[in-house]
Amino acid sequence: MSKKTQNKIERKSDPRVPSLIVSLKEQARQEDAAIWRDIARRLEKPRKNYAEVNLSKLNRNATDDEIVLVPGKVLGAGILKRSVAVAALGFSASAKEKIAENGGRCITIEEIMKEKPAGSGIRILI
Repeated sequence: MSKKTQNKIERKSDPRVPSLIVSLKEQARQEDAAIWRDIARRLEKPRKNYAEVNLSKLNRNATDDEIVLVPGKVLGAGILKRSVAVAALGFSASAKEKIAENGGRCITIEEIMKEKPAGSGIRILI
């Protein structure tokens, strides 16, 4: 890792993000899975550029029993009528509640990396 990249990662305000970025890159190398490298690159950017996805967008773009990964935060605006597993950096309280009401799951990016190490069957939503 170059010094420039390392300095950029170390400056993150959320202490969880730098270690997550390193884990994502390591997983990408081990499994030859481009999805984890893509998510790491998205999280290296400034936080203001992270994805913020409302439940209404999840409802439009996901199918039942699908795994959706959001490289940012899931917000509770809108109605969710699908049972989906959502992996994200963060969730609003109302988003967690609405996802659970529909039989879905809210999981962290770290957890989805352990469940699906190769990254297959995951849809990225930004």
